[in-house]
Amino acid sequence: MCGIFCSISRHGFITPDPATKALLHNRGPDSSGQHQVLVDTGPRNDTLEPPPLHAIFHSTVLSLRGKSVVGQPLRDGDVGSILCWNGEAWSIGHQVLAGNDSQIIFNKLLAASSNVESPEQSARAVVALLASIKGPYAFVFYDAPHKLLYYGRDCLGRRSLLRKTTTDDTFILSSLCDNASGESWIEVEADGISVIDLSAASSNQPLPLHRHIPHRLRTEQTSEDLYFMLPFPAMNRGFEDGALPSKIDVVDTLKQSLQTSIELRTQHVREAYPAAKDGDAFCEAKTAILFSGGLDCTILARMCHDLLPLGETIDLLNVAFENPRIHGKLDAGVSPYKLCPDRITGRSSYDELVNVCPGRRWRLVEIDVPYSKTTSHRATVMSLMHPHNTEMDLSISYALYFASQGTGQIYAPNCDKSDMPYTTPAHVLLSGLGADELFGGYQRHATAFARHGYEGLLDELELDFSRLGKRNLGRDDRVISDSGKEVRFPYLDEDFISLSLRLPVTAKCNFGTPQEESSEDPATFLEPAKRALRLLAWHLGMKRVAAEKKRAIQFGARTAKMETGKTKGTHVLV
Repeated sequence: MCGIFCSISRHGFITPDPATKALLHNRGPDSSGQHQVLVDTGPRNDTLEPPPLHAIFHSTVLSLRGKSVVGQPLRDGDVGSILCWNGEAWSIGHQVLAGNDSQIIFNKLLAASSNVESPEQSARAVVALLASIKGPYAFVFYDAPHKLLYYGRDCLGRRSLLRKTTTDDTFILSSLCDNASGESWIEVEADGISVIDLSAASSNQPLPLHRHIPHRLRTEQTSEDLYFMLPFPAMNRGFEDGALPSKIDVVDTLKQSLQTSIELRTQHVREAYPAAKDGDAFCEAKTAILFSGGLDCTILARMCHDLLPLGETIDLLNVAFENPRIHGKLDAGVSPYKLCPDRITGRSSYDELVNVCPGRRWRLVEIDVPYSKTTSHRATVMSLMHPHNTEMDLSISYALYFASQGTGQIYAPNCDKSDMPYTTPAHVLLSGLGADELFGGYQRHATAFARHGYEGLLDELELDFSRLGKRNLGRDDRVISDSGKEVRFPYLDEDFISLSLRLPVTAKCNFGTPQEESSEDPATFLEPAKRALRLLAWHLGMKRVAAEKKRAIQFGARTAKMETGKTKGTHVLV
């Protein structure tokens, strides 16, 4: 995980202000670095010489892969090219990378951009390389020989990158902003790669237009001569029962693909900082799970058990809030946190994990957030989630912000360590985000089917998947990373997404086959929403979890509508 800042200005070197620099350091506490470059621009003649552009490249690093810390920004001493890389390349061109990826990415970008003559050839080579990477990333790459500045986010938008242009035409990119100046930041869209030809900048005009290199599915026709090929197919629009694979085949295939995804995201974590023993047979946790006790996160926990060494503790981070609108009239001695739905399901799913996975030490970390603490952190959370600015954004961000800090009490029934204060040492957090969008887990999916059948359901699923980067992922990255943690999304692995998109919708969430609660067949006993994942949980021995109802994070943790009144989730905050 890294923090990125880049500025291009005619008026001197623009460094991050102290507040932004502090936020970048929170994301990357292990290393920080900065390079400044003067870029000569425009044609030269005897009467007019355009002033150079002043470029600043600033990066901070949280080292998670490799046996040594690789500082950033990376700079090549021969040609002067520079890379700020905030990502995890799990593979490049189908070749799996086990160690640190930033130097490998930089070397490949140098080879792609330096071994060609024209800027157009450089652009084609760089985009082809980026399209071959599987994994989350945001980046800024300066191709010094051709004076091209590339920037963008991965095709799903799993890492944050913001941009703004000031009134004096200074252009700035940053992983986040402190939002103190009131200037308008926007999120870099996860819809392609942008390129600026700095050599074309003149002395009295704005920076050259940003060339946008769009995404394209293999099945799409386009008039563009340069595009970023997406690593997954279009959604299968078929829904006839005759196209439905067997339940066993679907569950087994999903299990194998998800297992590969989780393994990539939980191996070789923080090797530059070996974990200490904690005094007994168990190692400290390297991986923690954002844990509501619901279906998606509990499947991740259960499958981590099969992949991680038995002596490695797994932390489950469960957050609950005091909500005055709901808890305002509790009797004395009644805990508002124990009444939160996610606390109830968290304990229930923890108990089932303990029973199904003998020999593993699970730590359920119960994170209780008083209302006074919520309000005191409101300004910080709003800055981190900016430019997102709705009531729903704030509700979700509160839950992720406090959960990712990982500080609470241990829940351990019949153990002397129960209620002991504890902070997780894990720097990698797993999230179940993406499962609902791919497998039809939201109420609106059931509503779409009830109103318009499978065609309406498919339209809703396509819409949800297409806007993940815009609605969720950049915001979540900014909020969670402030705790010096990196969130990883196993359900959003490119190969797992490809599998789920190829499946007919009836294999994922068959709303056409109603739930039969009296049936002994889990294929009909379990509710239709995310039925394929429910069958997977059942197959893994988590039968109680398989039957758990879906609940949005802001309602489960009780962050929704903390104030009295009739505000909606779409209400814009000021």
